[in-house]
Amino acid sequence: DCLGTPIVYSPVKADLAGNIKKIRAVYDSNPAKFKTLQNILEVEKEMHGAAWPRTGATLALMWLKRGLKFMLVLLQSISDGERDEEHPNLIRVNAMKAYEIALKKYHGWMLQKLFMGSVYALPYKSDLLKALEKGREVKEEESIEKIHQFLVRVTPILDAIYEMYTRMNAELSYKA
Repeated sequence: DCLGTPIVYSPVKADLAGNIKKIRAVYDSNPAKFKTLQNILEVEKEMHGAAWPRTGATLALMWLKRGLKFMLVLLQSISDGERDEEHPNLIRVNAMKAYEIALKKYHGWMLQKLFMGSVYALPYKSDLLKALEKGREVKEEESIEKIHQFLVRVTPILDAIYEMYTRMNAELSYKA
């Protein structure tokens, strides 16, 4: 909801929510068996054989981690003060950087073009920060510090998921 125009970003939100729902359903089916994300991947690898990792929660987590990487790179770019000097309240530069790093190589031509068009529907940085603060008026520096603290805590978790995918040879490079 922080990214503004609901009609433009509702498919992205639905995709992320759908991936979370798939992972959660596997976990809920047997919490003792699926204590960790790695447990889920290991069991699905055994269960699905040659179809793995192109199925189930393994595939859902792969796309979820990519979406989360996009968000973290976007927030890191904002936190680092990267901006368009001519339009400092726009976050297009930050979103383009995040897209290049996290998603572009996994998207075909059509999705790449859709993304390029969607950056024009992004909120202003001030509106994004206000949304992250749940509508409260907070100094930009204070919001940026909170983003920085969030990134310090969350980035190592996401890095561990990426490392697990590499270690388990679960990363897929096909284009959506």
